[in-house]
Amino acid sequence: MTLVATGSSAAFDGGAVPPLKLEARVVPEKVKVGQPFELELVVTHVPSQRYELATPGELGDFEYLGQERSRVDGADSSTTTVKVSLMAFSLGKLPTPPLTFEVTDEAEVTHVPAPRADVWVVSSLPADAQTSGADLYDVRPPEQVPVRTWRLVYGLLGALALVALGVLLFRWLARRRHTTPPPPPPEPLHVRTTRALDELAERDLLGQSRFKEFYFRLSEILRGYLGERFGFEALERTTPELLEALQERPTPGLDFENVSTFAHQSDFARYAKAEPTVTECQAHLELAYRLVRDTTRAATPSAEPNGSAHGAH
Repeated sequence: MTLVATGSSAAFDGGAVPPLKLEARVVPEKVKVGQPFELELVVTHVPSQRYELATPGELGDFEYLGQERSRVDGADSSTTTVKVSLMAFSLGKLPTPPLTFEVTDEAEVTHVPAPRADVWVVSSLPADAQTSGADLYDVRPPEQVPVRTWRLVYGLLGALALVALGVLLFRWLARRRHTTPPPPPPEPLHVRTTRALDELAERDLLGQSRFKEFYFRLSEILRGYLGERFGFEALERTTPELLEALQERPTPGLDFENVSTFAHQSDFARYAKAEPTVTECQAHLELAYRLVRDTTRAATPSAEPNGSAHGAH
């Protein structure tokens, strides 16, 4: 069963923008007592918001096992999916336990209840055991069981064969470790990032007036670089969260003012349906090359970034 609810401003504290749509479904819809099942919560919301499911406390007839979260961004809206693993310990048709979303929009945090769905919980006993009234456990006195001696011999032979196989496998793996060359080291961060910028330039999105797609890809490349260079998760952060994370840590070689200006102008081009000029887009691409070069030089003064003809920008 899938339950759908449209957003309502009454569900939010602080007057924040409500979700566009809330959906909940249980997979599978019918489970046995103590059998794990999944509550899938799907939220459609404005791109500036970030939805996270708060870890619940005591849930009564349910036990919380964990959750997985994913997000897909579109042109005008984003979709966040949270899959919650649960177990039930009562029989019958039960509504899933009350859960709460924490919603972050810029610097404001609000709360909204997650939608609920119904799950059918049935007994784990066989049908005949539930209706016959027979004893479920039968205690019997010990009985002597004859064991043929050749079974013991076969068991010992099987154990010896397993030991021999283990020895052979160990020797084969040892030889393989000595003969297999180690994998090549991963390419440096600035080489991978510069290649991604080169590929973006070669796609000629600007010549096709696909400015929004250009800024989505350029922002993704630059955020991924900054997160890996300075050691934090950058792709899932809002623009204020990204800038705050950069200010909280050492960022040698980084022109923070230019990064801040680019981040806000990129958001404006992606979400406000503004159409920048080709000259502005090319300037931001050159800025990305320059940020990669300057921060790489600051991190490794003796190393000159290479890997693209744009290294001179």
